[in-house]
Amino acid sequence: MAEKKINTNSKNLKMGFAFEKVNYQLFIASIIVVGIGFFLMSGSDDIYSFTKITIAPLVVVLGFALGFVSILYKSKNKKAQD
Repeated sequence: MAEKKINTNSKNLKMGFAFEKVNYQLFIASIIVVGIGFFLMSGSDDIYSFTKITIAPLVVVLGFALGFVSILYKSKNKKAQD
């Protein structure tokens, strides 16, 4: 019967970060956008203002969408794939 060869050569194993620098930058940007959205939502005067009920939730959702994109983004750079 055929035996499977297990390659235990340490040259083929590359250890590194799960994401690239761009992913972390996008994720930090998404945290900042979500923070801005929550800041726009805060306050006690005029709780039914257009900014608090329309703009701020949209900014928060866009921040979460940017966070999702930052996780799924893959670089098209050849160096990153090697």
